[in-house]
Amino acid sequence: MKAEQFRATLRSQFKFRFFLLKKLPIAYLSGLRLPEITEEKAVVTIPFKFLTQNPFRSMYFASQAMAAELSTGALALAETSWRKPRISMLVFDMKANFVKKATSKITFTCNDGKQFHDAVEECIKTGEGVTIEAKSVGIDKAGDVVSEFYFTWTFKQKKA
Repeated sequence: MKAEQFRATLRSQFKFRFFLLKKLPIAYLSGLRLPEITEEKAVVTIPFKFLTQNPFRSMYFASQAMAAELSTGALALAETSWRKPRISMLVFDMKANFVKKATSKITFTCNDGKQFHDAVEECIKTGEGVTIEAKSVGIDKAGDVVSEFYFTWTFKQKKA
């Protein structure tokens, strides 16, 4: 399965929900959606509801982190899931800035698809591990930035 085939699978609402149920059940229960994924970007939404809120009537930071990570992780999976030799991927570090109280559905967008592609290509070409930092920005229904996440991803060829 090539990268575009994997992205097409994720674009299917049924297949994406099945993927979440099988691989990330808490994301499924939280209501994460992937309305858009291309070579360049991935967009993930998370609703403001009982399972995603904290006692202060805003979205729990971990719920935001889960959605932001998926916006970067979907791009990473699309580049690694079909590769030979197999490539392992791992979040090595995460930083976050919280700008505004999140009290509505949040849309996280990562525009670093090319960076993921280049990192995986370099990993395959050199046989060495590659590290990149990807950014995901969360925007509320009013169009305001509520949070920014920076995920450091590492890619390494798996030993045969």
